Amino acid sequence: MSRDRALLERALDRGESEGGNVEFKERLTREVHLAEGRRESLAAQLRHRVLSGDGEATYVLGVTDDGGLAGIDHDRFSETMDVLSLLAEEADAHIDDVETWGVGKGLVGVATIRDGAVLETDDEHVVVGTAGHVDHGKSTLVGSLVTGRADDGDGATRGFLDVQPHEVERGLSADLSYAVYGFDDDGPIRVDNPDRKGDRAQVVEDADRLVSFVDTVGHEPWLRTTIRGLVGQKLDYGLLVVAADDGPTRTTREHLGILLATELPTIVAITKADAVDDDRLEEVEREVEGLLREVEKSPLRVGRHGVDAAIEEVGDRVVPIVETSAVTGEGLDVLDELFDRLPKTASGDGEFRMYVDRSYSVTGVGAVASGTVMTGEVEAGDELLLGPMPDGRFQEVEVRSIEMHYHRVDQARAGRIVGIALKGVKESALERGMALLPADADPEPVREFEAEVMVLNHPTRIGEGYEPVVHVETIGEAAAFSPEGGRLLPGDTGEATVRFKFRPYLIEEGQTFVFREGRSKGVGTVTAVHPAR
Repeated sequence: MSRDRALLERALDRGESEGGNVEFKERLTREVHLAEGRRESLAAQLRHRVLSGDGEATYVLGVTDDGGLAGIDHDRFSETMDVLSLLAEEADAHIDDVETWGVGKGLVGVATIRDGAVLETDDEHVVVGTAGHVDHGKSTLVGSLVTGRADDGDGATRGFLDVQPHEVERGLSADLSYAVYGFDDDGPIRVDNPDRKGDRAQVVEDADRLVSFVDTVGHEPWLRTTIRGLVGQKLDYGLLVVAADDGPTRTTREHLGILLATELPTIVAITKADAVDDDRLEEVEREVEGLLREVEKSPLRVGRHGVDAAIEEVGDRVVPIVETSAVTGEGLDVLDELFDRLPKTASGDGEFRMYVDRSYSVTGVGAVASGTVMTGEVEAGDELLLGPMPDGRFQEVEVRSIEMHYHRVDQARAGRIVGIALKGVKESALERGMALLPADADPEPVREFEAEVMVLNHPTRIGEGYEPVVHVETIGEAAAFSPEGGRLLPGDTGEATVRFKFRPYLIEEGQTFVFREGRSKGVGTVTAVHPAR
């Protein structure tokens, strides 16, 4: 018997009893179980089960009163979970975890319900995007920060992030990964056991201030993914890493250019300080300073000028530099203090908006859209619009639940990296670059827009029909450029009409974007849109 199946068997063996914390339910429906009078009675029953279990109750779903495995089809199981969540909320409790098993053509589930309302995320939350060359230690540095553990010199702490098995095997990140730690009055709150999802959830619950990392990809073939991480997230700061044993590379320059193009306040961490002598460390620091001055930025050595100066001056002109080692721990306390004290920079004013970055399906829950809340806030139960679809329409959906770093929350505000479970759409219909908006919004799909663009790097000239990939929010789509006047040369700034090649997206005036084709790249700002309708 599998360990997971043993959980179900133990719940069935314990059975229901008057003073116990186990409850069997075949199914729950909105029409019957949320009716006046019934809802209050069932919430009281749930409260009784939670108190009987010293703050924890087990609900076995899809079984008869005598424990027989009846099973519920997927749609009815989703409705059952919705109703159970509402009953738990009324009983001042929340669903902490759900395990499901297939029975015939249906599902049986075990829901763990814990005392206390779902966490309200009213803490300050800073989001940091990492960048830098492959093997320069981005993920290793972040892994050591969020756990407080020293690296073994072989990148062991990089495994503490959300990474794919093939990435661990090869030692290279191929997609965005995420990590979190936090702070309270006593200092950093770190992840105790990175292999337990619940430990991240505990950080979210305990911290007064959260720091989330969006760890991007350093390998050049995945530059598109790196751009998505830096452009498509609601970042407050960029953290550019440069390895002391290698120094700045072409990829370093590429990533710095993207950070500056998005006007993101940036910190440079020189990693692997333990791997070189003092002379080499000084040489690399001077190289980084020269690179920053080339792009008209003022480097500030935090070791020389202090954390107070870095916090006060970081921004449009000043880039702090910190020497670090994930092996010895050098500089990690400096980064801790910076991330604890740096102010949030990204504004989240306005109506709710989130661009889909990833999507997946969870048994018993359904389609989940993952991304960063760009503006406004969203709550469980909200009705939203999703789109545009390839044909330009927007589809009505409902928020089943919201999860942040494996912790169920009742709402999420701008800057939160979340997964939103959606009712009314299948996961197969979700695509990266789609947007979620309030149900009363009146969005218009856009296939073509006008923009002011700057060509940062190109071997010749940009002419009519030039087709780079345009990155705006989480959108990454081929588009045709039609420059005003017929051409743009490297270093030029000018107007251009940009048309997505395959489908429309939600595009608005004022949005910034990055475009690239091979090593050619540029930046732009949307100045006018042409709705597709």
